[in-house]
Amino acid sequence: MHFVDAEEAPVLQAAAALANGNPFLPERIEHEQRCLGNDFVPSAPVWHADAELPRPNLPILRERLEALLETLRGRLASGAVATREELVAYEGLVRHVLYMRYEDVWSELILASERGEKTNGKVKAYSAFARDIQRYCEIRGLTLPIRSATEHLFSWGFQIRRAFHHTYRRIYGGSMPAARLRASVWQSIFTHDVERYRRVLFNRMADVPTLIMGPSGTGKELVAQAIGLSRYVAFDPEALCFRESFRAGFHAVNLSALSPTLIESELFGHRRGSFTGAVQDRIGWLEACGSGGTVFLDEIGELDSSVQVKLLRVLQTRTFQRIGETEERIFEGKIIAATNRDLATEMTAGRFREDFYYRLCADMIHTPSLREQIGADPSEISSLLDVLARRIAGEQEGPHLAGEVEAWIREHLGGEYPWPGNVRELEQCVRNVMVRGSYQPPVSNGFEGDALDRALAETGVDAESLMSRYCTHIYARVGSYEEAARRLGIDRRTVKARVDDELLAKLKRG
Repeated sequence: MHFVDAEEAPVLQAAAALANGNPFLPERIEHEQRCLGNDFVPSAPVWHADAELPRPNLPILRERLEALLETLRGRLASGAVATREELVAYEGLVRHVLYMRYEDVWSELILASERGEKTNGKVKAYSAFARDIQRYCEIRGLTLPIRSATEHLFSWGFQIRRAFHHTYRRIYGGSMPAARLRASVWQSIFTHDVERYRRVLFNRMADVPTLIMGPSGTGKELVAQAIGLSRYVAFDPEALCFRESFRAGFHAVNLSALSPTLIESELFGHRRGSFTGAVQDRIGWLEACGSGGTVFLDEIGELDSSVQVKLLRVLQTRTFQRIGETEERIFEGKIIAATNRDLATEMTAGRFREDFYYRLCADMIHTPSLREQIGADPSEISSLLDVLARRIAGEQEGPHLAGEVEAWIREHLGGEYPWPGNVRELEQCVRNVMVRGSYQPPVSNGFEGDALDRALAETGVDAESLMSRYCTHIYARVGSYEEAARRLGIDRRTVKARVDDELLAKLKRG
């Protein structure tokens, strides 16, 4: 008796690939299509929360894979002999089907936590999960390897669900740059090899720091939250509960807002009397975060070199001392750092230590600018405005506000405005239009009154050249013919005709 027939083989392999794949990469669509064949419904390749579209393939996929699993289990019970490769794929099918079967259980734990409810109570569904593992993995004298790791599979499934939830919900955008960012976050959590992560790396990723780089306002802290809230949390099969709260262990420290002494106190803790103002012992975040926790160091490029040395020691030895103590303490959590600075330039200037950088850069994520996202997909701004407006004005009024803001942007800024403040600036634009009906970008026209008077007195520039230079300077500043025309009080076509390309190139080079 054949374990897998010719039609089932590609479906089984695709199901195993789904179990081990990155859900935010386009290859997910290929695996779904291989599973469903002619029943596959074409859909957008990018999953993103700001476009809550129906996912017609998911219920069909679940039904198809549930049926295949029962068929293959029945054949094993009837004495069918499977090859090693087929059993590995069958294990992947078991994991993927059980993930879909218990997805709602894990989702409810996440949502309960977000509602502020206690989530470390008993998870009664584990008993049914354990019975399912036994049923599919212990058949007629055959015991698959995952049978001995039931509680680990339950923890792994919960982690997969949390990682998808937080990445999907926190990182907005339907453009390919946004999709690649979500896929990159997934790799930071599970690596590019999810199966190896599940087998041996799940309790080792704390040793790998993550460095997030990108312009200001591009959501670096949201990326850090998605990673930090998706750490592995072990399950206790005796107590029927998870051993730690996944939400309690994320600690963010804005380094640019604190002096070096306060940064050290925040991170390492201190002993009473170790410095002026230290009136009692204090536990720092490195000590408080625990084995499943994360310390997020925002604006790492601002960090004083003396503190860089101490953090370098933490990354090298996983040990630290409270200020005023000599006792060695163990850091068990994960470090995530972020910066909008060019660290290569900072190292060349001697402001950022090379040895510290090369300890931080084991895993790097780059957050795309809003300009990059809009350039890849001009409709992206509509999606982002809808998300931001709903957050600011509520679900009912949000869509109306989003339309109002988009119309204002189209009329006054145009599609070429560069959004130097990225999504953070777009969010403030929404608030400005909501409150005042308009938004003033935070840029000047590039001319000081006295400086302009002196320039005119010292040179014999004609009116045509003056107008050309003026239009070019304004356009270089605001990046939009529409906004430049509005500021100058002339038609956008006049601005476009008078911009000096050679001068513009010089201005852009700085």
